[in-house]
Amino acid sequence: MTVGLRVGPIYYIVGTESFAHSFFSTIAYRLENNKWGSKFPHLMNELYKKETDYKKCIKIRKELEIIKNELSKLTPDKIIWDIEDLTKQPPWGNNLAETITDMSNYYVTSDGKQLFDIWEKALQTAIETKKTLKIQ
Repeated sequence: MTVGLRVGPIYYIVGTESFAHSFFSTIAYRLENNKWGSKFPHLMNELYKKETDYKKCIKIRKELEIIKNELSKLTPDKIIWDIEDLTKQPPWGNNLAETITDMSNYYVTSDGKQLFDIWEKALQTAIETKKTLKIQ
């Protein structure tokens, strides 16, 4: 099943459920010391579990800026595919494109876009249209 970010009728493709879960798992494990939502509560607790009001999107944008910066300091081998089962690995293993140099550019959507760019577009759309944002 494909997961994406929905703002009203607009749907931004992210990828498979396991791919999306890996993004959040890596954040929780690597950046929040395995304490889900302790450092990035708006993204990890509010938006991950339900939709969020466009006003909170400004806070989520700030959290994602910090996340991207912190992930840029981690090498691709620091991927967490599933926080509930740390033995799981991505289906492609260590076979990565040369453009993947750190964890900030590791996540490329199923249609070939950088995930952080998709987050930015979805957040900006929610703010401009004053609509909720949800992971779907």
